[in-house]
Amino acid sequence: MSFRLQPAPPARPNRCQLFGPGSRQALFAKMAASEADVINLDLEDSVAPSDKDTARENVITATHDIDWGRKTLSVRINGLDTPFWYRDVVDLLEKGSDRLDQIMIPKAGCAADIYAVDALVSAIEAAKGRPRRISFEVIIESAAGIAHVEEIAAASPRLQAMSLGAADFAASMGMATTGIGGTQEDYYMLHDGARYWADPWHWAQSAIVAACRTHGILPVDGPFGDISDDEGYRAQARRSATLGMVGKWAIHPRQVALANEIFTPSDAAVAEAREILAAMEEAKSRGEGATVYKGRLVDIASIKQAEGIVRQAEMIAG
Repeated sequence: MSFRLQPAPPARPNRCQLFGPGSRQALFAKMAASEADVINLDLEDSVAPSDKDTARENVITATHDIDWGRKTLSVRINGLDTPFWYRDVVDLLEKGSDRLDQIMIPKAGCAADIYAVDALVSAIEAAKGRPRRISFEVIIESAAGIAHVEEIAAASPRLQAMSLGAADFAASMGMATTGIGGTQEDYYMLHDGARYWADPWHWAQSAIVAACRTHGILPVDGPFGDISDDEGYRAQARRSATLGMVGKWAIHPRQVALANEIFTPSDAAVAEAREILAAMEEAKSRGEGATVYKGRLVDIASIKQAEGIVRQAEMIAG
């Protein structure tokens, strides 16, 4: 282990991030009543250019009028290559309530993108005397973003989470697909004439997880486009969780329960984690650094894994 210890990520539930267009006010109360841990009100891709101003005003009003409970309330601003983003930031922080927790920055390509938003946010907070410091989430959805993923992860102390935006990422990379997440029909291997489908997002997810864990940020999987395919969503979420991601987006309300199901440690997993910790405590009392639990070796690294599962379960439980 390096003497520069890996920082802990923010201690907040982030199993599911539910998205809704800022132009559809009627959805806000339903989103607030959902079981999602994070609400992402969107000013970007789901809002037509002619509706940008109205959507922004809707979201500002919602920060005042809607009871969001204990959820993390986040707003996805428009991209830095548009004429809309600066007004999103200025109006959200000058007119929005202190209930706003986070700004999501789309299509982050380099650390300078995050610096630009950070500078504007910091100036507004100082000028307005905002009592709560806004946090950031960024979306990696371009070739530049994945190439600069670690510098982006280190770009601002405001940064709390990072997501993979599969659709724009695929377009930027020139991938031969129109799917959003999940396995792709033509991305397969052959063995004895049988097809085996691999995961085309695996390497990008792994790069994001490594950058996030290095800098104490929550790694999050992005959207799954086929809202009718529950098993496909579950499979993608399980792969993401196995790689170290803490949650996934829901672009439809039916996906909220699926994300919570996968990213909530099961009772069996929590019980086993507690048993491993107890077994290691017993081993330590004998002066041993490792022991055997159910036929397999467990050691100091096992303690860290088990503690992570228990900590996650306790945080979700409140």
